[in-house]
Amino acid sequence: MEWAGAFGDLGTLIPFVVAYIAVLKIDPLGILFSFGAAMVVCGFYYKTPFPVQPMKAIGAVAATQAAQTAVITQATVYGASLVTGMIWLILGLTGAATHIAKLVPRFVVIGVVLGLGFGFMLEGVKMMAAEWLVAAVGLIGTLLLLTNRAIPAMFLLLIFGGVCGAIQNPEVLNALLAVKFEFRLPSFALSSITWHDVMVGTVFLALPQLPLTLGNAVIAIREENNRLFPDRSVTENSIAASTGVMNLASAAFGGVPMCHGAGGMAGHVAFGARTGGAPIILGTGLLLLAVCFSGSIEAIFDVFPRAVLGVILFLAGAQLALGSCDFSKYKTERFITLATAAFAMWNVGLAFIVGIALAHIAKRGLLRL
Repeated sequence: MEWAGAFGDLGTLIPFVVAYIAVLKIDPLGILFSFGAAMVVCGFYYKTPFPVQPMKAIGAVAATQAAQTAVITQATVYGASLVTGMIWLILGLTGAATHIAKLVPRFVVIGVVLGLGFGFMLEGVKMMAAEWLVAAVGLIGTLLLLTNRAIPAMFLLLIFGGVCGAIQNPEVLNALLAVKFEFRLPSFALSSITWHDVMVGTVFLALPQLPLTLGNAVIAIREENNRLFPDRSVTENSIAASTGVMNLASAAFGGVPMCHGAGGMAGHVAFGARTGGAPIILGTGLLLLAVCFSGSIEAIFDVFPRAVLGVILFLAGAQLALGSCDFSKYKTERFITLATAAFAMWNVGLAFIVGIALAHIAKRGLLRL
């Protein structure tokens, strides 16, 4: 089940990795090596299915701007990862991350997690809509086998997706058969960035990501981990510090900004993972792909139809939303939870700010329902 749960976060990992490779032309070696190494270390350190994901706001802005204006380059992404790493390492080592997190009421955190869950489910539905028959078979079959300990649902879903991909697009199968072994090691990427790259990466990528990371990848993941694994609890400071370390390393190896998303843990757990073995398994696989098959990554990832990735994302979102149903008994706080969740389906960083603002307004007695 740890092997099956290891692949429960592919719905977010693959699309962002493909976007970085296809649009910004970043070498897959650095991206996969950084993700793989971070997952292995986190699995051993946290001993839970602690996820490592792409920073979504940075990934979306980087891909969009690179395609439209060419302002964002590979070196800009490395600079953003470097600055992001420094910020979160400082917040973690100084203890500031925990102090900041204490300012956020729990009903706001629940709203962020709930909204993330629904957002993942909605995005999964959109991905499934293009190939509804494949999605329906994959979703129903996975649901029927989700609690089956003898037949891991994720393995059957991935096999089903690979078969469907080969039937729908024989060129994908031909490209997969042409995959070649090519051993490479990552190079030092920081030598290619300038102060201009660092400044652009800070303003356009790193700073807009901070509220999203604090809400989803620090506070929400702490809430999710400690709810599921109270015997292996974590703190905001340790999460912030590990976010900092892995981003500094990622910048050095030519990787992209990474974080610990609550949805990633939900995905791993939904398909059976219960220990740090899941990220270690996935991380080891990514490391092998990076150093041995980095030149064929796009062909390997193209095997899985978007509809199958949508099924994975939908179920991860459902797992996340189900775990955030601990609503307050007070009507005003329940409203703030729902309002925060609604905004989180659109923009988690903004939802985080809106939730805190509403909580302060309610505390002063100005919000009455």
